[in-house]
Amino acid sequence: MFRLIICFIAGIGAGLGTGFAGMSAAAVISPMLITFLGLPAYEAVGIALASDVLASAVSAYTYGKNKNLDIRNGLVMMVTVLLCTLLGSWAASRMPNTAMGSFSVFMTLLLGIKFIVRPVMTTKEAMAAVSVRKRMAQSAISGIVVGFICGFIGAGGGMMMLLILTGILGYELKTAVGTSVFIMAFTAFTGAVSHFAIGGMPDLWCLLFCVVFTLLWARIAAKFANRASAVTLNRATGIVLAVLGIAILAVNYFQ
Repeated sequence: MFRLIICFIAGIGAGLGTGFAGMSAAAVISPMLITFLGLPAYEAVGIALASDVLASAVSAYTYGKNKNLDIRNGLVMMVTVLLCTLLGSWAASRMPNTAMGSFSVFMTLLLGIKFIVRPVMTTKEAMAAVSVRKRMAQSAISGIVVGFICGFIGAGGGMMMLLILTGILGYELKTAVGTSVFIMAFTAFTGAVSHFAIGGMPDLWCLLFCVVFTLLWARIAAKFANRASAVTLNRATGIVLAVLGIAILAVNYFQ
């Protein structure tokens, strides 16, 4: 029963973060499973990535159905993210050990505050004013930056993409989240397969509970987000990210 409760709570946080902000489930699920269930870190991350696959996929479908998904540029960014994540991982292996584990947690908290204080009010009309060639070039460059940082640091992919899509590429918030979860579905699948291939199958009950609960709450969050106004979505996204950031910091404190 305790395992079910922990997975349910982790699934709520991960699902809301994914559906509202394209956040990786690993940022929420991993510390919960490690701290309260004593799972090895590698196994916990594998479960989190597997939970991210369906949650991101169903969120991407919901955003796409509501015309809030940029598939063409999302594919360009996805390819460069995957390639440069490998490059970043290789570079990190050549460097001395650094304490960067809290990077994604602080980014989650700060990004949440940012959406509350300075909401993203870009319109789709403003997005359409950018030329196709320029947008594709921006997507490729952004994918290189996100992928390398994620590979080097090992965290923060969803948050980095959301920050760059809204703050640098000028995406409207719903389209930014839709594109982010579209990319995360593929990157999470790649990561989950590699984790299970290297480390073996994880605790199957934890895997099942986390996948189901994350999927459920991601679906709820994505449906709400696509119906909400820009102001409401900014506030809701900001509150979710800020609360999750504080909660993850608290969980990490108990480790």
